[in-house]
Amino acid sequence: MDWDYLRYIHALAIGGTLAKAGELLGVHQTTVLRRLDQMEESLGVQFFERNRDGLQLTPAGETAFRNAAKLSVEMENLERKLVGQDSAPVGRVRLATEDAMMSELLGPILAELVREFPDIELEILTDNDVSNLSHREADLTLRPENKPQATLEGERIASIESAVYGSAAYCRRNRNMDIENHADDCLWIIPDDTFSHLATGRWYRKQLKGVSSVIRCNSLHAMYTLARAGAGLAVLPCYLGEATKELRRLSDPIEGESVDLWLHVNQDTQQMARVRIVMEFLVERLQAQAPVIEFNPAAQ
Repeated sequence: MDWDYLRYIHALAIGGTLAKAGELLGVHQTTVLRRLDQMEESLGVQFFERNRDGLQLTPAGETAFRNAAKLSVEMENLERKLVGQDSAPVGRVRLATEDAMMSELLGPILAELVREFPDIELEILTDNDVSNLSHREADLTLRPENKPQATLEGERIASIESAVYGSAAYCRRNRNMDIENHADDCLWIIPDDTFSHLATGRWYRKQLKGVSSVIRCNSLHAMYTLARAGAGLAVLPCYLGEATKELRRLSDPIEGESVDLWLHVNQDTQQMARVRIVMEFLVERLQAQAPVIEFNPAAQ
């Protein structure tokens, strides 16, 4: 079997149409069609059902696609290891993080990074819960966690503190609210069950167990956006709340609910010059922001 067949099967399955597969492969869709006809004819196997909506994998196609996907990862890992022997800070570095951290902590740092190292190509992967991202997908992963796996390499940045925040508009509409003794009188913006890595879960279960008026979100950024717009109250990281003029902090940082912020590096690529440079750059800049992340109102 021609190894190149798997490359075309992978692109066709991912793209779903001849045109999109052509874009992924950098060839015209007629070339993709000709290649698909050629490989199905030469092997006597139908890999795709063709219809007006596009292409659907047959059982044989699914088997071929699974092996093509595995081969794609292995080839990419081999490329990373080979390129890693070069000491020049050139090439792609993939960074995984949350939307909220990207918007408030990382944006300015990454803008500075690409100005200083213009030959480094950044690829940003975001997810509401970064633990959903396969570690092999990223060279570097910035995420909150108190007990990282022993097999993970990385640097601890700071301890993220959180507090209760509400917009100035919401506070004006609810001047007599008492969140400490009458939390059930307020509308709360809370994480749903899928947003599992928040450190403040114990606080929610203890303080808001009798609250019925809630908005549930599956991302921290959504909670932040709604609180900022005046929809209700939310427990947010202080680095988000303190930097937002529309929000008012309504509590001290919640005791015992902090979470460490870690920058992890992929063991397969950590020896690459470009990965080391980006990691050292991020660690230095992020640790310089530790006073913001580890908010201490007594020191203000």
